[in-house]
This record gives sequence, C-alpha cells and structure tokens, in this order.
Amino acid sequence: MEKKIILLADDDIDDTEMFCEALEDINENIVCHCAVNGNQVFEILNSINEKPELIFLDLNMPIMNGWDCLKLLKKDSNYQDIPVIMISTSSHKKDMEAAAGLGSICYFVKPNNFNDLKEVLRIITSNLGPDLKEAIVNLLNKSKHIFTCSD
Repeated sequence: MEKKIILLADDDIDDTEMFCEALEDINENIVCHCAVNGNQVFEILNSINEKPELIFLDLNMPIMNGWDCLKLLKKDSNYQDIPVIMISTSSHKKDMEAAAGLGSICYFVKPNNFNDLKEVLRIITSNLGPDLKEAIVNLLNKSKHIFTCSD
C-alpha cells in the first residue's frame, strides 16, 4: 500500500506524541513528519521528495507561529495547494474565522481524549485527496472538535 505523508507542526511534545501514536494506530502507511515551528515546516518541505497530502499547523509556536506559516504556505506556489488544518486548544470564534480567511480547510480543537483524536484523524486520513473537504464538512456535524471550513 502506498505511503501517505502528513506534516504536523506543534511545539507541544505531549500533543505531538499523542497525535503520532493515534496516526500509527489508525494506519501504518501514514508517514508523519513533525516540526516544532513554522520555520521547520519549510525546512521539512524543502527536504522531502514528495509533498505532504495534508499539513496540521498549531496556532501558537515559537519562532514562526501557525498564522505566519499558513500565510507563507498559501503565498508559495510550491505549497499553496496542500490542504492545511489549523489546530489549537483555543476554541475562540475569531481564531476559527481567521484560519478560514487565511485559507485553512478547517480548524481542529485538540481533544484531550485519545479516542476522540483517533476518530477524527481516522476520518480525515481515510479521505485524503479530493474527498477530504467533503469528509470534513460531514465531520462538522458529528465532532465537537472540528469547526469552520473555508470554501
């Protein structure tokens, strides 16, 4: 089976470990590259041969935060077509609206529960590609962790 590449940018080590463990449980054919800030996102993107099918970006990271990284990704013709999901512990409506306005496909509030995380990631990763947007729209009604999709 073909490997699927995901890039996660999050400076919280515990969240990163939980995220990667959840992905491993869901599908062993997913390769997850991890960055701790926006600068590392670009270092990884420039060092890997294949583009990731999805980028998860935490809002609050040192050096380059998720907002600035998202803006740069969407301006860069090499990377602007990669779907980006903003992630945060914050559920502030203004953050969700800003993320959609900057081009992220949705906003994911980090769950504290491992099984909730696995369930959301299972749906997202099993729909990578052209069906991703529709799968996320369907998740809006079922998950308390997914919000605002951009058009």
